[in-house]
Amino acid sequence: MTTPVCTSASNAAAPATQTLPYPSFTSYVRARRPVLLRTARSLTANPCDAEDLLQTALTKTYVAWERIEDHRALDGYVRRALVNTRTSQWRKRRVDEFTCDELPEPEPLPGADDPAERQALHDAMWRAIMKLPARQRAMVVLRYYEDLSEAQTAEVLGVSVGTVKSAVSRALGKLREDLELVLVRS
Repeated sequence: MTTPVCTSASNAAAPATQTLPYPSFTSYVRARRPVLLRTARSLTANPCDAEDLLQTALTKTYVAWERIEDHRALDGYVRRALVNTRTSQWRKRRVDEFTCDELPEPEPLPGADDPAERQALHDAMWRAIMKLPARQRAMVVLRYYEDLSEAQTAEVLGVSVGTVKSAVSRALGKLREDLELVLVRS
């Protein structure tokens, strides 16, 4: 004898005497869920929040199902539950912003340099690179900014690896001697 793998298949084989407490609630949700979800989406900006909102409103409706006298007005009841739930969420929202006279400055992290100094060094480096001859500039950019190997740089420029090594070495020597970079680094 085999054991059924699907639980819904085993439930289908069970006797029909088992009934849900609110069979009409289940059919109502199946039939009206798309319409109610559109309403929930109009109340929130996020589709996931809209699904949560609808689920909460349907839970409230399920709890009050026996007290609802006119089942023809269920859409209105659920819509009101959606609006009330969303209003409650909005009111409970925490605000983490506080006004103050002075803006607090974050403490610098140890070993982290000033972003303005990094930008000044970056700008000075590009000005120094622009002073290099075109061939050396191309090799420095490909080698260090594009992170290509010496062989890849040589292949891109159509020169030998030795030419790349010597040209990059001369370019780095010129960059080390550039007065503007020396002033920015010190």
